[in-house]
Amino acid sequence: MISMLEMKNVYKNYGTYQVLKHVDLCLDEGIYALLGPNGSGKSTLMKLICRQLKPTKGQILWKHKKIDDWGQHYFLDIGYAPQQQGLYEDMTGLQFLTYMALLKGIEKKKLKNEVNRVAQLVNMDKFLKQKCKTYSGGMKQRILVAQALFNNPSLLLLDEPTTGLDPKERVSLRNVLSHLSNDHIIFIATHVVSDIENLAKEIVFLKDGVIVGKGTKEDLLEQFQVHCLEDVYLKIFGDDI
Repeated sequence: MISMLEMKNVYKNYGTYQVLKHVDLCLDEGIYALLGPNGSGKSTLMKLICRQLKPTKGQILWKHKKIDDWGQHYFLDIGYAPQQQGLYEDMTGLQFLTYMALLKGIEKKKLKNEVNRVAQLVNMDKFLKQKCKTYSGGMKQRILVAQALFNNPSLLLLDEPTTGLDPKERVSLRNVLSHLSNDHIIFIATHVVSDIENLAKEIVFLKDGVIVGKGTKEDLLEQFQVHCLEDVYLKIFGDDI
């Protein structure tokens, strides 16, 4: 079955405050970016996809079936690296990944191989004996991506994955994600245009909970009559930055 994530007329309210309005999206294999400033609704949309929250209205479908109808099997198909997730600083990278693998139901006989597999995917296998508190920002972010890769999920959700990374670490993480994109759906929520400009096959702009632009980089440049994606961002969010 082809992996596909669909959002149909999705709304999310907190009391009388409307956080998301009429969200329609369809994602298949490849990298997608969700762009918008803080407070635009990006994290809420991620939490809806992860079933941490329920939509007020509308449907979210995975492989043409409502995500709630998949039961616990849905969580085997998704990996999530939330914004500002803490690490157990006194654990080594190996201990942290082993702990997360157990939480995600990895069988003990498969633990070692699975931990090594995800660590290698993000180029962290040589640093697993170090304590997490010794890691740079980029290394911490890569190990959070690694834990999201347990069970080889078809859908990978990353909320502000480059927060706190220096330019070199950003490039390293982008290379990792590019390598993974051939057989995953990767959905990245960010406010940093340069992180996804040459990475995402489609870009979605979210402003005040509403999709105000979506398409390929080329489509968006033509639609907004500008020469770079940063200018699209400024046209949409200029008053909010």
